[in-house]
Amino acid sequence: MNKELQSNRRVKFVMGLVLTIGALVWMLPFIWMLLSSLKTDMEIMQFPPRIFPEKASLDNFIELFNTFDFTTYLKNTLIVVAFSFLGMIFNAMAGFGFAKYKFKGREPLFYLVLATMMIPGQVTMIPVYLIMNSMNLTNTMPGIVLPGLVGAYGIFLFRQFMSAISNELLEAARLDGASEWFIFTRIILPISKPVLAVQGIATFIGGWNSFLWPLIMASDEKYYTLSVGLQLLKGQYANNYALQMAGSAFMVVPIIIIFMFLQKYILDGYNVSGNK
Repeated sequence: MNKELQSNRRVKFVMGLVLTIGALVWMLPFIWMLLSSLKTDMEIMQFPPRIFPEKASLDNFIELFNTFDFTTYLKNTLIVVAFSFLGMIFNAMAGFGFAKYKFKGREPLFYLVLATMMIPGQVTMIPVYLIMNSMNLTNTMPGIVLPGLVGAYGIFLFRQFMSAISNELLEAARLDGASEWFIFTRIILPISKPVLAVQGIATFIGGWNSFLWPLIMASDEKYYTLSVGLQLLKGQYANNYALQMAGSAFMVVPIIIIFMFLQKYILDGYNVSGNK
């Protein structure tokens, strides 16, 4: 028995060591990017390269906002992210409707929504662009945010999660005089925290990294997002690696922070699924 315990401990130790090494290897590019963003361009070009900067400085980040119009890019990106989260609420409402309301044609309509997931986004870009152009919404913020406001995957995710919520709970709330809006906002959404966290991370990443559609829709720089601005930065300052590292770090760090804050809800979601 003791030999078996020792063997299990050795296996766990080896697995933990392998996972730790793998995690360090995975984190190394991000660490290098963050440290390089605090260096000067001359330090980055030094050979042999140095991991830590001689004198850490935020000059690269300051230059992003002074030389480049990153303030405008950030504002536009935050607008896209805000409307993406509004769209997530619409997805949740649609998922709730498909999960808990019985109406004629519910199943065919839901399968039709699912069928749109099989169509690549690149196929629909031209028709959507033509629709936006006919509505005079090209080169405008509404034209950038409206096409991505709702999505089939989000509706499917919310519908699958909300289908498992007890119908008796909702009926009891209705008997107590609760409105449908009260049920959705005070009962359904709090119960759906795990799926909201999962979808929230995906929504934030999608909005924060939005590149192709803003690039297609916007012909004026004042409507560009951070991803488009970063691409312009790489084109105009191709040899300034410190500035590029600062721009890349500015794009990546918020995503990591959001994930760190919401990861506990994701783990709770897995626990809920496992306990069913």
